[in-house]
Amino acid sequence: MLTHYIQAALRQATYEILDDGTYYGEIPALQGVYANAETLEACRELLQEVLEGWLLLGFQLQHAVPILDGIDLNPPSQLEVA
Repeated sequence: MLTHYIQAALRQATYEILDDGTYYGEIPALQGVYANAETLEACRELLQEVLEGWLLLGFQLQHAVPILDGIDLNPPSQLEVA
């Protein structure tokens, strides 16, 4: 499920070439998930690494993560379990 979430997030990524010739990528639905690199491929790879780190930190801090393409990585709340 985590792999599918990452793939869904990366499908939502947007990329642009900056004035200095580097590539900037971000996933607009996920605040703070962005990357900048010399090539488009390097930017995509870095963006995936940033996304993975963002998710791990979010899980560790028990932050809710947005549902993407119907994929919900959040643990069930105590209300749902009862």
